[in-house]
Amino acid sequence: MPLFVAVVVGLSILLLTVLFRSLVIPLKAAVLNLLSVAAAMGVVVLVFQNGAFGVPAGPIEAYVPVMIFAIVFGLSMDYEVFLMARMHEAWERTSDAAGAVKEGLATTGRVVTAAAAIMVVVFGAFLLSPDRMLQQFGLGLAVAVLIDAVIIRCLLLPAVMHLFGARAWWLPSGLARRLPRLALEHR
Repeated sequence: MPLFVAVVVGLSILLLTVLFRSLVIPLKAAVLNLLSVAAAMGVVVLVFQNGAFGVPAGPIEAYVPVMIFAIVFGLSMDYEVFLMARMHEAWERTSDAAGAVKEGLATTGRVVTAAAAIMVVVFGAFLLSPDRMLQQFGLGLAVAVLIDAVIIRCLLLPAVMHLFGARAWWLPSGLARRLPRLALEHR
């Protein structure tokens, strides 16, 4: 699992560096995505391994954490790119960091929240299964998506972007010359 996590996170950082032409944004994305995965894993351990809320204590299926990580990291990255793409467009157009955060969140926040709400309900339905593995999987995914959409994307991401301001879009000039320029959308 550590090698899998390192490869996925490393490739994500590399791709986001090229896409957004920043060092801060990919590192922030990796930390925030791992935060939602860690919170979900903590809830699964609390409920299923420690027996919280009247659930019989027992082992967590070995492949559940790997699958939760893979799915949650992918979903979190999807939400991240969706929000950051709008912020990046506004930043490129205006060079106003605070305005870019505001515009990005205003134009995409409702879509991310609605998509997350649907996914939380779908994953939460797995809790109704008599199969303990599906319950673990459903709880982990539902909690991760809920935390990621509400706390990470709507609160932490904008706060971190405001704190960094224009520094969030920094890329060393030597690296900027070497990296290819990719467009988020075909124009």
